[in-house]
Amino acid sequence: MKRRDFIKQTSASAALVSLGSSGLTSCIQTEKHKKITILHTNDVHSHIDPFGPEDGKNPNKGGVARRASLIDIIRLENPNTLLLDAGDIFQGTPYFNYYGGELEFKLMSKLKYDAATIGNHDFDNGIDGLFAQLPHAKFDFLSANYDFSNTIMDGHVKPYQVFIKDGIKIGVFGLGIQLQGLVNKKLYKETVYLNPLEISQDMSRILKEDEKCDLIICLSHVGYDYNGNPDIVSDLMIAKNSKNIDLIIGGHTHTFLPEPTIVTNSIGAKVLVNQVGCYGINLGKIDFYLDNSKNKTAQGVSITV
Repeated sequence: MKRRDFIKQTSASAALVSLGSSGLTSCIQTEKHKKITILHTNDVHSHIDPFGPEDGKNPNKGGVARRASLIDIIRLENPNTLLLDAGDIFQGTPYFNYYGGELEFKLMSKLKYDAATIGNHDFDNGIDGLFAQLPHAKFDFLSANYDFSNTIMDGHVKPYQVFIKDGIKIGVFGLGIQLQGLVNKKLYKETVYLNPLEISQDMSRILKEDEKCDLIICLSHVGYDYNGNPDIVSDLMIAKNSKNIDLIIGGHTHTFLPEPTIVTNSIGAKVLVNQVGCYGINLGKIDFYLDNSKNKTAQGVSITV
């Protein structure tokens, strides 16, 4: 398929959404507007190979090589692209059982991931097993609500990172799920869990006010929604209570969204919440357009690999 036709086809179902108090009022194709593309995955669970043709649910879908080809095409279309992962990189195929995560990190590095957060299954070989694989990861791990101060991971995980693309400052911070009751304490040891709702508000404020970011992204392994249960923090809850977040990239619940959910935050602005299922079957693609005044619109789509 020709590159131009591919981009046109994959963007066809994306809806244009104005973010903040005002959106773009003129054609998004004019040179005055800068385009930032966010690509993302979640819950790949060590699925390196594509599903076979006889697989009843996902025949001929997924696979790292195919994902790499899609990413290359999109980066050619827009060099101002970030590639992010929302956790649970490990566990699910014999590749993890045999290599312990080495292959997953090496392949993600070849695909030039910019950052990832940490999911509960990334502790399946223990925190020592996760630490042992870090030299194979040529990208940063972000987690603002896991305090690793008393563990071997101390100093190896950042709360957030700021990227600059075409003069646009993009702040990305990470959040993880409550590990107690989900993961054996012997595996995560002295890792301390902090409330992700409170941390999300602190991080987004820092990125907006101190770092002066134009786009703020939450990379979350908290989960999309829990039937509206107010006692369990979810991505939808974080979005609703936020002030400065533009996009939440989610994981953990294996929720497939054909396009991002639009949530109104605490000050009446729009927040995009997206998650693309699991096993590398889909690649999320969010395009942000910013004018000279940094007013933003966005459109998103899930691309089947």
